[in-house]
Amino acid sequence: MHVFTRHCSRVVAVAATLVFTTAVAHVPSTEASALAALPEVVPRAETAPLFDDDEGGNANADDPAIWRNPADPDASLVIATAKEGGLRVYDLDARQVQSVPAPAAPGADDAPGRFNNVDLVHRTSFGPGRPDLAVVSDRGSDRLRIYRVDGDRPDAPLTDVTDPSAPWIFSGSQEEVNDERTAYGLATYTDSSTGRAYALVSQNATTRIALLELTASRGGTVSYRKVRTLDLPAAFTMPDGTKWSPCGDPGEGPQVEGMVVDPETGTLFAGQEDVGIWRLRADLKGTPVLQDKVREYGVPATYDQASDECVAGDDPGFGGVRVSADVEGLTLVRQDDGDGYLLASSQGDDTFVAYDRERSDDYEYEGGFRVGAASESLDGSEECDGADALAEPLGSRYPNGLLVVQDGHMAPEDGDREATGFKFVDLGDVLEALDD
Repeated sequence: MHVFTRHCSRVVAVAATLVFTTAVAHVPSTEASALAALPEVVPRAETAPLFDDDEGGNANADDPAIWRNPADPDASLVIATAKEGGLRVYDLDARQVQSVPAPAAPGADDAPGRFNNVDLVHRTSFGPGRPDLAVVSDRGSDRLRIYRVDGDRPDAPLTDVTDPSAPWIFSGSQEEVNDERTAYGLATYTDSSTGRAYALVSQNATTRIALLELTASRGGTVSYRKVRTLDLPAAFTMPDGTKWSPCGDPGEGPQVEGMVVDPETGTLFAGQEDVGIWRLRADLKGTPVLQDKVREYGVPATYDQASDECVAGDDPGFGGVRVSADVEGLTLVRQDDGDGYLLASSQGDDTFVAYDRERSDDYEYEGGFRVGAASESLDGSEECDGADALAEPLGSRYPNGLLVVQDGHMAPEDGDREATGFKFVDLGDVLEALDD
């Protein structure tokens, strides 16, 4: 018997009915053994810790997005979610330059917003000067929050431009919002053929993903309309013919959080936390393919209410060998020559997995790494929820680009308060580790 500790990372719509396939190759045991000796990279800087309690404002680090200032790359920023603490904006030294509170959810008895994931849309048509936007999934109100990024305002670069009448994404009433089957994971992309900007948003505790088109509203604000939804599977047939579903709280499905879109191919990569990494068209058409599976895939388990844990039986050997649940923090390293990597946080074993970003459908495994401690005062990353990479020069600090990863256990912790934050890693160090 095994015990799985549950991670706490945790217009007209057209529904898509699809057939799901798998495309996971057998991995030799020699490759599996190599995972035990992954190279280690260390951070150059870290943010101040955020604390998830009443005294600290229920701030909990989750997901980062790197904004490059084209006029002054040294003045680039990292925009990051802090859940009920809203947003934090950091400079490249990981110093906070702005804190944006999560607005209260309308009609929810002043319940706070809960900012889960963030992504960027560049050179939009929403306002003069083609501004960049930071788009946030607000789990507390089941809406998107949208912020204009003003790089010439170093002390307050984010301005809220969300249309006050922006609709619920998944809910039909305030009661449904209060049940928290709301907006969760998020990724953005711009259709190169039309110039239209989109957000893909997953629903908490279900397998559903929604495609939203960003739209202009009165007074320079931004809203969105739902285009279609897609439901990934919640149950799977194993090679021996048995049926399997990931263990979870009663009534909850295997949700998706980490997502990223490759804009050059229009491919969405979606991390179904207890299942694996799916790839599918970003417009939610076509047939999704299970790119890789977590090690726990296919392991029978039963939820134990008393312990709030899943008690598992013997492993039948149907899972993958690279990623340990939850799969989180998907991000792309896009290099000038068209190469690069898809990176994923293997939260269960505190590692990161890299797949070849290429034009074919292979997306071969290219290795992995850990973010370890640089010193006693600058530790590594554990139970990473979110990550973002940018393979562009960011001034004198990060001429080779930057990787920002969430740290689920900042050190030193402060008593019983859970401390989280973000680590800044030189992307050149990551690429060197993967090339070795």
